Order: sequence, then structure tokens, then C-alpha cells
Amino acid sequence: MISKKNLIITVSVIILVLITGIYIGAKLNIVSITGISDSNQIVKFAQFQNQNDKNNDEISTSRRNIITETVQKVSPAVVGINVIEIREYRDPFFSLFDDPFFQRYFGNRGTYNREVKGLGSGYIISPDGYIVTNDHVAGNATKITITLTDGRTFDAKVIGSDNASDICLLKIEGDNLPYITLGNSDDIITGEWVIALGNPFGLFELNDKPTVTVGVISATGMNLDAINDRYYLNMIQTDAAINGGNSGGPLVNSLGEVIGMNTLIFTAGNNTGSIGLGFAIPVNKIKKITDELKEKGNIDRNFEIGMRIQTIDEGIAKYYHLNNTKGVIVTKVYPNTPAEKGGIEVGDIIVEVEGFRINNENSMFSVFHEFRSGQTISVKIIRDDKESTKTMKLVKK
Repeated sequence: MISKKNLIITVSVIILVLITGIYIGAKLNIVSITGISDSNQIVKFAQFQNQNDKNNDEISTSRRNIITETVQKVSPAVVGINVIEIREYRDPFFSLFDDPFFQRYFGNRGTYNREVKGLGSGYIISPDGYIVTNDHVAGNATKITITLTDGRTFDAKVIGSDNASDICLLKIEGDNLPYITLGNSDDIITGEWVIALGNPFGLFELNDKPTVTVGVISATGMNLDAINDRYYLNMIQTDAAINGGNSGGPLVNSLGEVIGMNTLIFTAGNNTGSIGLGFAIPVNKIKKITDELKEKGNIDRNFEIGMRIQTIDEGIAKYYHLNNTKGVIVTKVYPNTPAEKGGIEVGDIIVEVEGFRINNENSMFSVFHEFRSGQTISVKIIRDDKESTKTMKLVKK
């Protein structure tokens, strides 16, 4: 039998639940307190729900995003490049007769030329047909054929090519050609989405369309070792897959701006394809080089420095109280040269040149390929355990 006290508690809970329900319904403006439906509010609520459902459906069913829009935007300006080079070969047997005595009477026999075909990628940077690619793709070509995404082919000529920076400027004859906007490689963000487009393994020829891979900016400011007298400083690292034939193709951000040119990959073991370590030349360097090539046809690095250097080893580091072996030591300064006039002395430790860190002789050589005749540069040195900065003007030889 329910006690009077329990009955009162039960009735109170029921009343509280009813009041709460009525209050919530009133706040939602869906049903009035009297239980009579407010038709206007119900219609508005239904419309709101329908719009939400529609938006959710569009989000869940649409496959378009900023990546696909960018690919559609820039693809027409990406080109496939086929080249023919004439390379000189020598039969190993005739290397036995390299002695000057034999060459005097028999000449340089065993040497012959061979026609070699190659391929790569590129991208149009102006509506009148200027194209950027790598020097190692087209710099030494005797014949260059450009294929556009609409199937048209053009013969291209080399306006100028720079082996040291691995940048080549080509030109085809055309009007109102599709082209890509050049971005700012000083403004890129590590971790942002990037897209690599190009002609890996010659696949462009199958359907006249570039292959697309997507990744992120993995790192910036990467200074790599020189390869075949080509110097790769301040490179952009990406995990977007880059393979053979991608060289010269654009690396673009999600806005469709070129931020670099796909150039190198690192591999491991017996691998020859991408393992997620690709490198691109920054577009700001490309702008500078291509402007010079368009104006002069070459890059003027015909300057002298006037000193000899040596990589620092453990013994040198200990003697000069250095914390590490990074940098180079000056072993000789020639009179009346930029080094002497700039105040460089034998025994100075060079650790930085114009903002580039110097690790060894190779990095020093690489850095000086960034400069031009007549340019004044800053050189950070350590002398008598103190850091100071000197300036040198690179006088033309």
C-alpha cells in the first residue's frame, strides 16, 4: 500500500516532467502550450531541416574539392617533352691507345656519336609559349618536341640553359596558350598540400594528360650535394611521388600556383622509384634564372674570389677551439682579389656566405654558384674565437 508521502512525491515528479515538457515545447516554438500546432513555425522548421539534409547530401556525395579543382585548372599548361641528343661514346677497347704516341699516328679512334632519345616534363609560363624545364631534360638536345594536353605538338628551341642551376628555358611558337601562374616559394608552409604533375615514364603520350600525385611540403631549405656539376641549394622537399620523367614538371600549391619544379628523388637500396623523398627547385630561383636566360641567353658567373679553402677536420676544429667541423678554413689569399680587398685572411673560418651555411668545400662551391659577376656578398667568419662579417665584391675576370 502506497503511503501518503510517497504518493505526494510521485505526483510532484509527474507534474515537474509535464511542466518541463511544456516549457521546452514553447521554447522551440513548434507546438503551443495549449497543444494547438503553429503551422508557420512547423513550415520554417521543415524547410530548415530540408536545407540541412541537402547540404549534408552534397558534402557526402560530391567528389570535387580544392585539389581536383586545381588539377583541372593547371593541367592544360603542363607539357610532355621528348628530346633527341647526340652523345659521344668511346669503345673501351680503344682506351688502351689513349697514349699520345698512338693518338699522334692513329688519331682518336674508337670514339663515335650516337643518337639518344629522352623524355621529361615542363610547363608553359606565358601565353606566347615560354616553357620551363630542367637542364638535364633538354639543355643538350638537338631536337625537342613539345606535346600539349589537347594533342598538339610543337618543335621547341632552347632560349637558354644553365647547367649549374639545372634550369632550361624553351620557346614554342603559339598564341593564347594555357599557362601557369608563378607563386612565391618564400611563402610556402611546411605541411601544406602540394600537387606534382608531369610525364613519368612517358605516360603523357598515352592520353596527352599529365600524371598527378598529391602530397605535402615535407621540408624547405634543403641543401643537397652537387650532381654532375649541378648545384641544388634551398630545395623544397615533398612526399608527392616523383618518378623518372617527372623532371621539369611543376609542383603547385592548392591555389594552382607553381612553387617549384620537380627535379630529384632519393631512393634506397635497389629501388629506382619514389620512396617519398622528392625535391623541387624553388620557383623564386626559377624566376631569376629564366629572366636572365631570356635577356642574355646565359648566366654570368665569370668572377674570381681570390682564395683557397680547406674542409675543417677534427684536428683543425680542436686547434681553433671550434664546437664542430662545419665550415671551411682559408689556406691562401691572393693579392689584389675580392678576398683580400674584403679583409679575408689566412686562418679565417668561413661559416656562412650571404645567409647560406657552409659545411665543407663542396657546399662553399655550391653557394658561390648562386652569385653573379659584380655582386657584393657578405661572408661570416670566425677569427680569434670571435665572429665577424666581411663583404666581398665579385669582380669579373
